[in-house]
Formats: sequence, structure tokens, C-alpha cells
Amino acid sequence: MTLRTALARGALITILALMLAGCGISRPASVPGLRAVVGTDLVGARGASPADQRRIDRTVVGLCAADIWTKAECAKHGEDDHVAG
Repeated sequence: MTLRTALARGALITILALMLAGCGISRPASVPGLRAVVGTDLVGARGASPADQRRIDRTVVGLCAADIWTKAECAKHGEDDHVAG
């Protein structure tokens, strides 16, 4: 393989890698879309009452349904009793 061929191959691989990396990094498409997934239930919730815990749970359901969290993370949410009795 000549030096020119090696440089061309390296440049092509670098360009493809940078293009793929750039496609994988993006911000949410829209704030209203993100609000639809996450919701506004957490505003003011402290987890100190059963009503607060329900608000937190509704937010978690949205995050899990949108596959933002993994199945293991979603399952972990329900492991403990979060509300102090």
C-alpha cells in the first residue's frame, strides 16, 4: 500500500467516524416534546407525602415509556418504599 492510499484510507475513516459521532449527539427536538414525555408533575413535589410520590411516579412512567431510562433503571425505581410512613 502506498503512502497516498494509506492517507486517503485514513482520511475516509476519520471523516466517516466524525459524521457518525455528530449524528449521535443532539439535543431534544423541541421543548414541548420533552415536556410531553417528562411532564410537569415534579414541580413542587418533595416526596414527603403519598401525593408527592404519585407525582414522582408519573414522571418516572413517562421517562420509562419513552425509553430514556433503561429497563433496569425503571425496575429499580419501584424497589423501595420511597414515602416515609
